[in-house]
Amino acid sequence: MLNKRIGPLRSLIALSVVFAGAHGCAEETDLTRPPNVIFILADDLGWADTGVYGSQFFETPHIDALAQRGMTFTNAYAAAAICSPTRASILTGLHPARIGITTAAGHLEREVLEKSLRPRASENQPALSANSLTRLSVDYFTLAEALGMAGYRTAHFGKWHLGREPFDALNQGFEIDLPHTPGPGPSGGYLGPWSFWPGAGSEGEHIEDRMATEAAEFIRQNSGRPFFLNYWCFSVHAPIQGKPDLVEKYRAKADPSMAQRNPIMGAMVESLDDAVGSLLGVVDELDIANNTIIVFFSDNGGMVHRLNAGVPVTSNAPLRSGKSSIYEGGVREPLIIAWPPLVEAGSRTEEIVQSIDFFPTLLELTGVPRREGQSFDGVSIVPALGGEPLEREAIFVHSPHYTPATLHRPSTSVRRGNWKLIRFHCDGPGQHDRHELYNLAEDVGEQVDLSGQQPSIVSELSALLDHFLTDTGAVVPQPNPRYRPGANPFPNGPALRDDGPA
Repeated sequence: MLNKRIGPLRSLIALSVVFAGAHGCAEETDLTRPPNVIFILADDLGWADTGVYGSQFFETPHIDALAQRGMTFTNAYAAAAICSPTRASILTGLHPARIGITTAAGHLEREVLEKSLRPRASENQPALSANSLTRLSVDYFTLAEALGMAGYRTAHFGKWHLGREPFDALNQGFEIDLPHTPGPGPSGGYLGPWSFWPGAGSEGEHIEDRMATEAAEFIRQNSGRPFFLNYWCFSVHAPIQGKPDLVEKYRAKADPSMAQRNPIMGAMVESLDDAVGSLLGVVDELDIANNTIIVFFSDNGGMVHRLNAGVPVTSNAPLRSGKSSIYEGGVREPLIIAWPPLVEAGSRTEEIVQSIDFFPTLLELTGVPRREGQSFDGVSIVPALGGEPLEREAIFVHSPHYTPATLHRPSTSVRRGNWKLIRFHCDGPGQHDRHELYNLAEDVGEQVDLSGQQPSIVSELSALLDHFLTDTGAVVPQPNPRYRPGANPFPNGPALRDDGPA
């Protein structure tokens, strides 16, 4: 294990022999060229939806095997509780609050390119919420552009959700984009033929199988030079649909006493895991594991608010809530990073990391210099990969929207150490801000609000929130002048959606 910060690529070259010996690597590590990058982003996969993170129902042998190759993070966070903002943060290294993409709007036909506050709100909503951008501006210098300019072949496979043309992946640094769709999910279903990819998909063919096959072929064709494979899975986003044989497999093992027991979700997770297995398989087939950085992450928490025949799609327990919520179930994610020359196989870390960190981290690992004048909100997590602590004060999530499905209210959170403060904008008496404070070391489920008992900590963290909102130019919700005092923003309770029989 390395006991100091790993520097640029030349330092890794010097240390490659040491790591190969320490980790028992039989494969030669060619560090005379930059390492390949495979970034696997699951969609809506919850913190507890894999075996390595504790699931007793979903079967994920390939994801679990990836964890045995590398490092598992127990405190990894998305920069948002919803997909488009997190995706933007990965490609830019910037907070969604700074970018202005704060909800899942990348598929919408209308172009919104400037930050703004909604001018009106319902009488039962105390706050005016943000009007999210619907496109990732091509003015940003993306991770794909940085690696492409350094000589990498770049390809994007799967979901994009950051804007229609001319804001698509081909205009953001990727040479290949399949299936080249702006949608939020596989509209029309996972099984072919696919409406979102005209002319493609045989009857019953699963889109994740096809994407994995295409991605594996890209790896084979480009194994002789550095490549960046951005594999953003469709799975396990809605529609809730799986291969019929796998659905029956999980129906047979479903236990009514278990929190996770949805057979369709079981099938969907297994298809996701099979795709990961396909990519790992071709990496091993070509004997390039030692020269390939593999990242596995999810864009937001699991879909606890969707049902099949009254059965939740998944459970994020012990975390509270899920996708679209600023509580831990919406933003804490599975993260595994593998690269044998640096990362100890089977290791774990409790360091706090966030999706804004991937860009600066991958630049450091690949030795690609930062563009002149470029700055990041994220930090390089290379020290954590080498077993050392990170130097960071706090992480933030800005979610200035109402979401009936999870009863989410416009809010911003900060985590510093074990303390997490949530500011609910305009949600207190007189439409003043309201705060909740949790000690995640003692209360990971966020059940005991300590804000009344720890006023000094609330004050300290609140000051950090103020600075964050100002620094990023965030659109901050404001009091709704039409609000009817005492009204419930969610008079009908959570807007749960039942997708039919399990």
